Amino acid sequence: MQELAPIVLFVYNRPWHLKQTLSSLKQNDSAQNSALYIFSDGSKSESDRKFVDEVREIINAVDGFKTVNIILRDKNLGLANSVISGVSKVIKKYVHVIVVEDDMIFSKSFLEYMNKILYFYQHDMKVFSVSGYNFPISIPSSYKNEIYFSQRASSWGWATWQNRWDKADWNVADFNNFITDRDAVRTFNMGGDDLTLMLKKQVEGKIDSWAVRWCYAHYKNKAYCAYPTKSFVMNIGTDKSGTHLKKTKKYNVKLGEFLKLQNLPESVFIDDQIIKNFQSFFKKNILQKIYNNLKRMISL
Repeated sequence: MQELAPIVLFVYNRPWHLKQTLSSLKQNDSAQNSALYIFSDGSKSESDRKFVDEVREIINAVDGFKTVNIILRDKNLGLANSVISGVSKVIKKYVHVIVVEDDMIFSKSFLEYMNKILYFYQHDMKVFSVSGYNFPISIPSSYKNEIYFSQRASSWGWATWQNRWDKADWNVADFNNFITDRDAVRTFNMGGDDLTLMLKKQVEGKIDSWAVRWCYAHYKNKAYCAYPTKSFVMNIGTDKSGTHLKKTKKYNVKLGEFLKLQNLPESVFIDDQIIKNFQSFFKKNILQKIYNNLKRMISL
């Protein structure tokens, strides 16, 4: 078994959420044998400083891990730049990483699951990342594997390897060619109807998302994310406390129990029914599709 992947935790200004995240993470048996890196972003304004300071008091008292490494940012980088730079820094040393944020609750077997999947698919370059979260979609009772694959990467409790992470083009240099190619857009949107519009907003500077660019890296490399059939992660940032999510129950899940991991596909394959259910979760209605197409056409 390879060395346990380090945990990279990104925090900002949510002390209550952070306490829940750390508490559930420490309950994992593998926590005491895992290195923890915490990146604390700087405050945007004086109104944030109090909460950032509270967060830093909490992380300075963290124990229960093999080692705890704290990186305090003097300035506010924003989540996207913080994640890209932080993951890039740690992954160079360890080759693989598990990445979490300060608004997540984990099952007690989250770390064990993530490390086992990282080990199992370490040499399969078609598997670009591993998700600990599963969207609340229907899994057919006839499906016997414990994971499935999707083109869409997850940003809620995920992991990857250095030789995949290094393939991401964070500048999306070929966007102008991509956005004018209907077949390319259609293929990218197989991971969800919302992806192309999000990528367009990112390129135009209207949003600041590392995750949609990471999804694009999966598409460009014809690669996939491995998802568990039961979620090991629950997001508690859907209470309007986060940067991108409005208050919603759409993403609510129940934490799954430990999977035996005896039924893992030897290589990537796509289950048509699961992917159909996955895509339906992100399906836009006809008016939304027309609007998205018009937004895309403006770039032509």
